[in-house]
Amino acid sequence: MRIRDVAATTGLSAHTLRWYEKIGLLRSVERDRGGRRLFTQEDLRWLEFIGRLREMDMPVREMVRYAELRERGEQGDATLAARRELLEGHRLRVRERMDRLAACLTHLDDKIAWYRGQEDDHA
Repeated sequence: MRIRDVAATTGLSAHTLRWYEKIGLLRSVERDRGGRRLFTQEDLRWLEFIGRLREMDMPVREMVRYAELRERGEQGDATLAARRELLEGHRLRVRERMDRLAACLTHLDDKIAWYRGQEDDHA
């Protein structure tokens, strides 16, 4: 699959895909004889996972670290614990953020209810 096809499929720009490769998030992307990138289904699955990590606000440096560990781990499972620990640390931060957001949502709901009550009193 060519870069323009991957961009259309993933919603990522060709520029972003090239940047991911440059910083080490996308590794070992195959090339044709003309030097054009050829993405595999595995690359697409990896991009989907990266997208989830981005959606959860994982810092790019942590994603790059995970990608490094993942590549090294392809020769065995020596990096499994390190990858798990990295994901667990991020999961903890996501959980803490969710808790803070839940508290904010409760406050927002209370404020909306107060305004509804005020509107009812003035109707």
